[in-house]
Amino acid sequence: MTAAPLARIARDQYLAGDEAAASRSLVELISDISDREVSGLAINRDVYSLNSLNGTVALGDERFFFKFHAEEGEDDTIQEYYNAELLQSAGYPVDVPALANGEPGRQILLYRLRRDPRFSDLCRGLEYDREPADSPAVVDAIAAQRDLDDLSMSRMRETLHAASEAELAAEPVNRLFRDRLFDPATDPAGTIVAGRVARFYEGKDHRLGGSDGEVTLDWARFRDASWVINGVEYERTVGELFGDALNALVPNRYGPAAVIAHGDAHNANVWFERDDAGHAHLTQFDPAFAGRHVPALLAEVKTTFHNVFAHPFWLYEPAVATERYSASATYADGRLHIVHDHDLGAPREAFLTSKADLVWRPLLSDLHERGWLPADWRHLVRLALFCSPTLVHELRAGGPTGHTPISAAIGWSVAIAASSEPASGDDVFTRLFNAVQP
Repeated sequence: MTAAPLARIARDQYLAGDEAAASRSLVELISDISDREVSGLAINRDVYSLNSLNGTVALGDERFFFKFHAEEGEDDTIQEYYNAELLQSAGYPVDVPALANGEPGRQILLYRLRRDPRFSDLCRGLEYDREPADSPAVVDAIAAQRDLDDLSMSRMRETLHAASEAELAAEPVNRLFRDRLFDPATDPAGTIVAGRVARFYEGKDHRLGGSDGEVTLDWARFRDASWVINGVEYERTVGELFGDALNALVPNRYGPAAVIAHGDAHNANVWFERDDAGHAHLTQFDPAFAGRHVPALLAEVKTTFHNVFAHPFWLYEPAVATERYSASATYADGRLHIVHDHDLGAPREAFLTSKADLVWRPLLSDLHERGWLPADWRHLVRLALFCSPTLVHELRAGGPTGHTPISAAIGWSVAIAASSEPASGDDVFTRLFNAVQP
């Protein structure tokens, strides 16, 4: 008899709002796979875990951190265990699970519980308190990030190799980008924009700017609007960008360059630790999208967007963003004007410099020297950056993720700036791409 798919059941129960039932299902599952009595379990209410469930569980006098993925159609959490071993062998600092179960619908990982904070939580505190750039805590965090960026680039450089189109296509990191743009059940080749775009945005109103929404657009007008953001006009519409991403983010466009990499090492998947001498360093975990043949152009996209541009607050904590920032919107003759006052803040500015200097510039230089850098690499990276916020969860105000007209206006403005070259002028993204151009 096939065992009950308790991880899948727990996911559905939690998403339906029945946390008590989800906890009971997880207690039964963990007891089954560990053959030990569960003496306590708590599911974390975690704003960063948008597509997974995690929490703590006690087995006797030992405590563990558990997690499993909760995305639609994804039941391969067990691969994370093998990915952790792969990264460890390649020289990355990575936490390896103590227990892994890979039965279909029952995939779950248990890590030994740490007292270390996730780096995202530490950074969130610094940003919430508006710590200045020269404060010891911010300086310490920046140094730790730079060390990890430098180490990660050395590991990518060491593992850089040519991969086949089939090897690139098989990597799970693709699920973070193009694979979310279509419905594999009805359109396995990915010829029509659907997937999360249809579920999150199509057929729905989009309210932008002000406390109640100064502009409300139906999907067709929102999809086809041209954008002017803080006075900078952009070339592409939302509809064009989703369509272009579907067509362009395919392995035969990336060139042969591949690396061993985490692929999703944003700061909520990184522990902040100190050694016995007090030196701060970072350790990765949750390598669900890691692999041996990660397309080199994609390896740091998600990390760069989430660690730099998705903070502070507008993606994960829209209520805080709404309190701290303002955004106004007007719409006329197919043109959507947004004015907002969001900025990166001191830590994120420093993280951007680190990513540019220690990761993107040397990576692109290596690809260029080998003849592996596509001529349109900027376009491809921009499209992948666009997918990072728009497909991770729903950015629409009034939807299930708590976005407001202010946070939605900021979020879409950042996504558009990331993905679309300005018609004139520049912004933080054009300055980044110009700085790392080989």
